[in-house]
Amino acid sequence: MNRREAVARMIAITGTMAIGGELFLSGCRAPDAEKRTVAFSSADIALMGEIAETIIPTTDTPGAKAAGVGPFMAMMSHDCYDDASFGSLRGGLTKIDAASRKHHGKSFMDSSPAERTALLNELDAEQRTHTQNRAAGEPYHYFRLMKELTLIGYFSSEIGCTKALRYVETPGSYDGNAPYKKGDKAWYNPSRRIG
Repeated sequence: MNRREAVARMIAITGTMAIGGELFLSGCRAPDAEKRTVAFSSADIALMGEIAETIIPTTDTPGAKAAGVGPFMAMMSHDCYDDASFGSLRGGLTKIDAASRKHHGKSFMDSSPAERTALLNELDAEQRTHTQNRAAGEPYHYFRLMKELTLIGYFSSEIGCTKALRYVETPGSYDGNAPYKKGDKAWYNPSRRIG
């Protein structure tokens, strides 16, 4: 199973739809992507990797950077987002760095993990307010896009599926009363069919 198929299955299984989710399910080629010539630089991808790592850090399981979420974010936003959403996410990289310099006197890349977390928590509160007050047709806040791509990228990666979730390639019978104890990982089932 490739990553796009895993993303489509995850969206179908969880019943949630990411921003532009209909594009993920339909082959992930935004109408604007063919004519888009702007690419992400290696510095942009490294910054996205550090943002993703701050959202899902390495703990007893590998974090977002180990799962290759930075390059995933670049690819998915370039191929799947319309111009407005792509511009929002791309412009957000500059805004995050500017906010880090304003709050901490240094770039996001040079900030400590605690400073990065504090900044992203502020941006998360900002994106929630923006989402509640967003006018029809207005693109989503750049941090919401980054956060969603981080979650989708991580949990559709091999690391996310096999290290952060409990993975059973061929599961047994259904048990509606399976024991659960606090801290158990959720299950990932690659054989679940869509539709």
